[in-house]
Amino acid sequence: MLFRSQHTASKLVEEQRLIVEDYLSRSPSANSSDASDLNVLKAEIKAQLKAKGAVLIAHYYTDPMIQELAEETGGVVSDSLEMARFGNNHNAETLIVAGVKFMGETAKILTPHKRVLMPTLEATCSLDVGCPADQFSMFCDQHPDRTVVVYANTSAAVKARADWVVTSSIALEVIDYLDSQGERILWAPDKYLGNYVQKQTGADMLLWDGSCIVHEEFKAKGIVDLKNIYPEAAVLVHPESPDSVIRLADVVGSTSQLIDAAMKLPNQKMIVATDQGIFYKMQQAVPDKELLVAPTGGSGATCRSCASCPWMGMNGLGNLLSCIENGTNEIFVDPKIAEQAIQSLDRMMSFKAEHLS
Repeated sequence: MLFRSQHTASKLVEEQRLIVEDYLSRSPSANSSDASDLNVLKAEIKAQLKAKGAVLIAHYYTDPMIQELAEETGGVVSDSLEMARFGNNHNAETLIVAGVKFMGETAKILTPHKRVLMPTLEATCSLDVGCPADQFSMFCDQHPDRTVVVYANTSAAVKARADWVVTSSIALEVIDYLDSQGERILWAPDKYLGNYVQKQTGADMLLWDGSCIVHEEFKAKGIVDLKNIYPEAAVLVHPESPDSVIRLADVVGSTSQLIDAAMKLPNQKMIVATDQGIFYKMQQAVPDKELLVAPTGGSGATCRSCASCPWMGMNGLGNLLSCIENGTNEIFVDPKIAEQAIQSLDRMMSFKAEHLS
């Protein structure tokens, strides 16, 4: 069952997309400077990280130069949950989170005693924006008999309303477990991931009508056409993609799982249906293989994302340096919300430790 979310939610996503376009048009990218300027910026960032006792934590979808900096300075490049776990375990008292806002919030929830800074607080996520906490809470109240499971790509307030938080790497296992316990599920916000999990597990799931503007744009016909050109290529698909795309996949999985699949599959070519930011780490893992971006529904002016998250693109070397130098864009989470959200996050982490270790 799919719940058609209020018009307000989809309108918010479109408004945010326009804000991003305006932001990027007004802000010259630090990452488009010439090589000498970039080297100066990178050296300054490294010096500031050391001076401030901070560690850089970057998501797979950020600019390759930011990912490279994280690796070179003892930080990490990973998915959202591992980013938060790394920050919790690291001895640095200041965490610099390069990604989108919910990732900074998750880090703060798991490490309330640490300072969490981000290059920009304007970088959000269509899944997060499309699931406003007040509307979601009303939806949950209408279905009190269902166990509430939310994807990690949500605000702290939505996580606080949930019984469980899951990532794409563990969603199947958690839902399968809850289904075996006779639980009926209320799922949010990604309808495509929810539909994939529902089909795989057979669970009774009521789905919020949200989507990722990057993965929603991958088109089955384009992948079929590319596969005809490269019949030997394996197709790797993130489960936030539409069902028609998922059906073409050799492997469906989270960012970490797709990188692992690229390493294990014998194919020398990979058609990859997720944000092309992943190519930095994937190519590191398989330097001798050819990675191909899965076609999207548009190009140029007609393409909303072109396989690159516009919000991730708001993270640049310039605003990264500024936030470290000046201590700006600090993440704060209401302690009451954090106290509730940590419970749903802890359930997931305890489940992983008990069932998947």
